[in-house]
Amino acid sequence: MSVSSASPEPGSPLPSLSDRPAVARPCLTELRLSAFAGHRGARFAIGPVTLLAGPSGCGKTTALRAYEALARLGGGAPVAEVFPDPGACVPDRARPDAQRRRGFRIGCTADGPEGPVRLDVAVQAEPELRIVGERLTSGGLVLLETALRDPARRVVQAAWHTAGATPVTRAPLPDDRLGTALLPLRVAGKTDGQRQVLAAAEQMVVALRSVFACDPRPGRMRLPVPTASGRLLPGCDNLADVLWRTRAECGRRHAQLVAAVRAGCAGTVTDVLAEPLGDGTVRGLLDRGDGFRTAFERLGDGELRYVALALVLLTGPGVLEVDAAREVPAAMQTLTVLADAFDRSLDPCQRRELLRLAARMGQRGHIRVVAGVGDASWTAGADGVTVVHLEP
Repeated sequence: MSVSSASPEPGSPLPSLSDRPAVARPCLTELRLSAFAGHRGARFAIGPVTLLAGPSGCGKTTALRAYEALARLGGGAPVAEVFPDPGACVPDRARPDAQRRRGFRIGCTADGPEGPVRLDVAVQAEPELRIVGERLTSGGLVLLETALRDPARRVVQAAWHTAGATPVTRAPLPDDRLGTALLPLRVAGKTDGQRQVLAAAEQMVVALRSVFACDPRPGRMRLPVPTASGRLLPGCDNLADVLWRTRAECGRRHAQLVAAVRAGCAGTVTDVLAEPLGDGTVRGLLDRGDGFRTAFERLGDGELRYVALALVLLTGPGVLEVDAAREVPAAMQTLTVLADAFDRSLDPCQRRELLRLAARMGQRGHIRVVAGVGDASWTAGADGVTVVHLEP
């Protein structure tokens, strides 16, 4: 596998993290797959809009899966829940060691008010699934480091920076959860060192937690759905229910959605709405403005995927089904949308319009997009878009 990026130029080294400008809202700026499935030593620069481009089998889906896994670990999910099939994450042709152990390594860098903070995680997949090593660093200083000392115990030995009378604090942590996510519960914040550890850990966790993995499924969007919470599911099955809510709650945002749909769907579009059917369900419709309405069940796959993705880009954690960091003000959070096969079923006009919308929302700092595409030639000249080319 080889990796290149449209920014910087293909073949050139990634820019030094110390040279990158600081950002106000925590967000990931790099994804690392040191040893994960088909990837070895891979580094992906992550910008406001990042497209992973390449043919089938080049590892786009794998990279997105690793990003989502880090996000779930950052949210406190146990490792067995995050990796239900850990053997599939072990690098190809990886051989077990003398103790029959095999595993994988992933990591990322989160930028924000604390500057670049780096997280690297080692996971043992066999014979038992567990996190066997973790390192959180900032400015070359190791803030947290964990290691498996006794395989018979379900804990790792952790050491975090204190910089007080005792330079380092040591304590056991469970081996089934990310130590970085547990630090706010274990560190008192009494010394400058402890406060530095807490700030770095919180920046990493906030950057990871607000992730929405989206894969619209047109077949289900055509069906009437019951009115419920109005929070969009990852498959966008309940798109009509969400339209029922958003059209009533935010006229300005809904008008932006209508404008986006008008630009990407065939024929005249004056409104996008949900119609109640009298049995507690609603169905989605496009209003054509001449007394005629087109039900979602009559739209093609590309049109439905386009409508769903446009809605995702124009909303946020309050509308999408994500576990955002509720203790952090929304103004300080950035939602990252993960979308595999972003260009599936879309025509050239729809691809361009969605990319333009994603770039505009990315510039505002509230929405970021990391997506997989088969071919990125249609993105030529697009501003604010990072293209990472992958080869089998």
